Amino acid sequence: MPESRGRKKERADLPPTATPAKAGPSPRWLAPLMLVLFGIGVVWLVVYYVSGGDAPLLRDLGAWNLAIGFGFIVVGFGLSTQWR
Repeated sequence: MPESRGRKKERADLPPTATPAKAGPSPRWLAPLMLVLFGIGVVWLVVYYVSGGDAPLLRDLGAWNLAIGFGFIVVGFGLSTQWR
C-alpha cells in the first residue's frame, strides 16, 4: 500500500506568511444610506408608474426614469455587500 505524503514543513529561513487583517465593523452611515437609496429608487419608480410619466420632471426624462430608479436600487445593493 502506498504511503501518503507528509505535510511540508516551513523552512526556517523564510519569513512567515502574513495573515490578512480582519475587516472591522461597517461605518455608521452605511446602513442608513443603503436604506435611503433603496427608498428613493422604489419611490421614484412608483411615482413614475402611478403618474403615467406625466409628472413635470418625469415627462422630460421619458424611459430614463426606469434606469434612474433601478440605478438607485442597484447602488443600494452595492452598498449592502459592504455591510458587516
